[in-house]
Amino acid sequence: MRRRHDPARPLPSEITPSERYYNRREIMASLAALGAVGMGPASAGAASARLKFARNPQLSLNEAPNSLEDITTYNNFYEFGTEKDDPAKRSQKFRARPWTVKISGEAARTGTYELDDLLRPHALEERIYRLRCVEAWSMVVPWVGFPLGDLLKRFEPNSRAKYVAFKTVLRPSEMPGQRFPVLDWPYVEGLRIDEAMHPLTLVAVGLYGQTLPNQNGAPLRLVVPWKYGFKGIKSIVEIRFTEKQPPTSWNLSAPHEYGFYANVNPSVDHPRWSQASERRIGAALFAPRRNTLPFNGYAEQVAALYRGLDLRKHY
Repeated sequence: MRRRHDPARPLPSEITPSERYYNRREIMASLAALGAVGMGPASAGAASARLKFARNPQLSLNEAPNSLEDITTYNNFYEFGTEKDDPAKRSQKFRARPWTVKISGEAARTGTYELDDLLRPHALEERIYRLRCVEAWSMVVPWVGFPLGDLLKRFEPNSRAKYVAFKTVLRPSEMPGQRFPVLDWPYVEGLRIDEAMHPLTLVAVGLYGQTLPNQNGAPLRLVVPWKYGFKGIKSIVEIRFTEKQPPTSWNLSAPHEYGFYANVNPSVDHPRWSQASERRIGAALFAPRRNTLPFNGYAEQVAALYRGLDLRKHY
């Protein structure tokens, strides 16, 4: 009898060769020269630096990640263009160093911080997360970073800080997509503060054990695994604590399609496509689709954040 494929399990064609991914000893042997955060130079044209990190098994999926090629050539980063391969093709001139991040708003400690000063106290960890992309595609990514909540606590947000707003750098000379009014630049994003403080929410500075490539949001980006792929603002230059719900770029652009929350909800269709199933990026053309899970499979950890909230209205 022919066995039916379980859509919850990866197909052989989806699995990264183990010798390519799990050979950590060779990677770890090269880390001694890296700084306290484990980051080397990430200027334009420089090769990605290897990172010092420990894998977090408690917050990682037991699924093989997508290949590095999949992850770095299929991107939503409209600052470099609207096609999925535009960021990889058009981001070579982007300079991710030097870099500063402005901290502002409802917090005791604000100011502008050099990237190294911002990141140095934080130990890096690897987490393998599933991200569901817009248009019902998904991929599994081995991110390297640290909890966003650990960073935010350093600035001592006050009782009026109900939300956290983020802003992407504005550099049309290096980001050709910003020369066109596809969105209202610079790109902005926001979370409720309890979402931002949740242990799953990550500041990513690398993937596959190396610093982030430009097309994936160098030098630091947001990763919220229970939300759509667009809720992952890249190349962050400002973090602001606010009392009122901040604007987000996709909600400003198409409020009838994109709400503030952007939680994965298979029972509520996007106006232009179904949310009920998804296809793994890199899978064979006729591979079976997978059922989309509520909150992208993280319901046990995050559903309580939205207790009493109508997720059809607050989408």
